[in-house]
Amino acid sequence: MASRGREVLGWLAYVQALGPQVAAVDPRRSDEVPVLMVPGFLAGDWSLVPLARHLRRSGHATFTSGIVLNCGCTEMLLELLERRLEQVVQEAGRPVVLVGQSRGGTLCRMLAVRRPDQVAGLVTLASPLLHQLATTPEIITQVNLLARLNLGAWPWLVSTDCLSGGCADRTSALLESAWPDGLPFVSLYSRQDGVVDWRACLDPAAEHVEVRSTHNGMGADRTVQRLLSSRLKTLTGQPRQPAQ
Repeated sequence: MASRGREVLGWLAYVQALGPQVAAVDPRRSDEVPVLMVPGFLAGDWSLVPLARHLRRSGHATFTSGIVLNCGCTEMLLELLERRLEQVVQEAGRPVVLVGQSRGGTLCRMLAVRRPDQVAGLVTLASPLLHQLATTPEIITQVNLLARLNLGAWPWLVSTDCLSGGCADRTSALLESAWPDGLPFVSLYSRQDGVVDWRACLDPAAEHVEVRSTHNGMGADRTVQRLLSSRLKTLTGQPRQPAQ
């Protein structure tokens, strides 16, 4: 109950974090690495607005994923994100860092393996990287409900195939694929996480960074925001044209 209460307060942190608008950054003029941001399960790009504003204040051009609500088929979302990544890299004129929260980070891990030529690095926030469903019974219930609705009249939702069929097998194999040599990968996790088992965030290929935050509030946590800005500084370099 205490963990659930903290997660509710984590969502309330976004109300405090919204604040005034921050002007967009031109990715071709900034020395800071551009960032493509991917939201978590049952969330959309709106959930990463506080973090995006902080990154823009730090000089980073930020790009949204185009996901209104992250609740669809894993493979379909991955295809959408790959097309979006290509658009962003073309606009930025160089590879970008992927920043994903929760399920968004899991998707980003798969995307980076598929398209390392388009990616300058990956940072995941409380993402289940060792198992896609390393979460609470309550979340599993929600996922199963979505799968039942998929069988009914809402085919765009996550399906039973994503949970235990071919989609699950293919995406799990992709998630377990060897990480591209030399590509920076940082996984932020919290032992206070009330949604994802923090141990599932400890991908052997990643640098593990522990923070004190709730799962839901990680993107709005000021300490996490400052830490992310600091880590992105190490990825800053001269603009590079993506591989053709």
